[in-house]
Amino acid sequence: MMDQYKPQPKQQAKQATSVQSASVASRPVPQRAASNRKKPIIITMIIVIFVAILGLGGYATYTKKSDNLVGVNSGKYQALFLTNGQVYFGKLAKVDNDTIKISDIFYLQVQQAVQPKEGEDKQGETQLVKLGEELHGPEDEMFIDRDQVLFWENLKGSGKVTEAISQYKK
Repeated sequence: MMDQYKPQPKQQAKQATSVQSASVASRPVPQRAASNRKKPIIITMIIVIFVAILGLGGYATYTKKSDNLVGVNSGKYQALFLTNGQVYFGKLAKVDNDTIKISDIFYLQVQQAVQPKEGEDKQGETQLVKLGEELHGPEDEMFIDRDQVLFWENLKGSGKVTEAISQYKK
């Protein structure tokens, strides 16, 4: 009986261990268990990609640069009223959220005689002037900070300013 409990020689122990490891290595791994572990990872990746696409789409829509100003009819001229009292007439366009561009610009100028004769009207004559004909020769567009704008309005085709612009262009 004691022989049973005798320590085995090293060689026999190695053989027994190799037999055990061979039986473990040759044991088939159930395929269902491996695929079940991959499922949550794939679903999580799909959800993350979907949320990322939605986020990018929302960001692009939110930050989209709109070239239109509210209420501006691009087929008409607009009057642009500034905080300093100046009024310009032309075509408005949005550059960005802080800047407005006006082109094809006209403005009103009051011409007064330096020494009016007696009996003449002292108020002077109001003229529509095309931007660019001044001494310093500016280009026919201006970029105005949005903080300097009070409001704008579309001009009717039958208005005096629009008719004067049409006369100028003939």
